Amino acid sequence: MIHNTAIVDVKAKISDNVEIGPYCSIGPGVEIGTGSVLHSHVNIVGNTKIGNNNQIYPFSSIGTPPQDLKYKGEKNSLVIGNNNKIREYVNINPGTEQGGGITRVGDNNLFMVYCHIAHDCLISNNIVLANNVQVGGHVNIENNAIVGGSCAIHQFSRIGEFAMIGGMTGVLSDVIPFGLSMGNRNSLTGINLIGLRRAKVSNENIKKLQLAYKNIFKNTSFRENIENLNQDLKNNKFVKKILNFINSDKKRPISLPPNL
Repeated sequence: MIHNTAIVDVKAKISDNVEIGPYCSIGPGVEIGTGSVLHSHVNIVGNTKIGNNNQIYPFSSIGTPPQDLKYKGEKNSLVIGNNNKIREYVNINPGTEQGGGITRVGDNNLFMVYCHIAHDCLISNNIVLANNVQVGGHVNIENNAIVGGSCAIHQFSRIGEFAMIGGMTGVLSDVIPFGLSMGNRNSLTGINLIGLRRAKVSNENIKKLQLAYKNIFKNTSFRENIENLNQDLKNNKFVKKILNFINSDKKRPISLPPNL
């Protein structure tokens, strides 16, 4: 159903069972999958592909050009998966040439009011961005992460899976998987025990994660500390994710505990 006040370009590809509410504006390069709902006053432009069963709320702006002075109008795109809830005033930009030209958003995410996702980001699945989270360009947020309200995430930062970022945190350094991070400039404050328990991770694995965390971050020589971990910890599938994350570090430093 398309409301009679909506403006939908004839070149847009709108699947069956899509609802487009009053005063929405849909550009020619847009694709919207079945079961998605645009409640009202939604603006979608550019080379933007949106999957199935998404809920997009009033005054969201999706696919508008990147807020990057290097962007000169080159071809780019934005791909959004399935079952996302995109609340009021959310803004999501497509990619730039420097980041491969594409911004990707996965499935089953909740982006609360006033969130911004900049160019070239990779936002995976089952992620919550609370109100007013600002995500800089080229940021990678892995599955099941939660970012508290009014956080600002520096460009090129990485947030590992099942990490949790406290509200009003400025994220300038990468947060390991299962990490808990907060502060005016983010510090690592432990393991996200609540998230692990909600995910039904066994007590045995949680204890191994805690022991690995204690040994890895006992001082600033955390890469040397990794080499000295016992093999049992190194072989644990959850600890491995932390080690792989640290070893693939590229642009930003790894977030450390505040006492280091």
